[in-house]
Amino acid sequence: MPLPAKFHPYLMLNFVGKQNDVLTLAHELGHGCHMRLSIKQGELNDDTPMILAEVASVFAEMITFQSLLQRLDDPKARLCLIASKVNDMINTALRQIAFHCFETRVHQERRDGELSSARLEEIWLEEMRTSLGPHVIVDDDSRAIWPIVSHFFHSPFYVYAYSFADCLVNSLYQVYREGKVRNFADKYLDMLSQTGVKRYDELLKPFGLDAKSPEFWNKGLSLISSYIDELEKLDKEIHRK
Repeated sequence: MPLPAKFHPYLMLNFVGKQNDVLTLAHELGHGCHMRLSIKQGELNDDTPMILAEVASVFAEMITFQSLLQRLDDPKARLCLIASKVNDMINTALRQIAFHCFETRVHQERRDGELSSARLEEIWLEEMRTSLGPHVIVDDDSRAIWPIVSHFFHSPFYVYAYSFADCLVNSLYQVYREGKVRNFADKYLDMLSQTGVKRYDELLKPFGLDAKSPEFWNKGLSLISSYIDELEKLDKEIHRK
């Protein structure tokens, strides 16, 4: 919850010590750090636009995941951790795009009149099945799930922010891993402090990234594919034993 600079910030979340709880904590701490950094712009200029709102949180998850992974030597443990991360990345990038497509179609059809619950469910199933492909069964038990996505109601089209942020962070992390940008950490924190006063294209320039270039998105998606390659390698290694 963002607060004025004079108040001490707090994070409120469930935590029972599981791996996913650690990553969720990292995610929310990312938001918290982002809020504290951007508030130096003043309370009228510290609001972050939707497409950048999830950057700090997803990046915090990524570096925490890397830290956990580096501590693991057992192939099975590494496989489980990477598989969980890949699942999250696919959900963040692809599933949220499907949410966005669902939301877009609903609003477009709504122009011609109110939609029945049955029609909303039809659109939902169509988009989920399209996004997951022919090898995943999305049955009728899933047709009424869409109302649990609270963003559809309190922040229309916010789901786009997760997809944008995931691909942006993947590209940003690739740059960090390559080590070609000097003083990366300082530049990254400076970027977070200015998300309310500068456009995303300006903020990415110090990192040599251009979000209008297909290469930018390919760079991000290649990180996901590299983890899938690692999964296949680990799976073969485990079965050889």
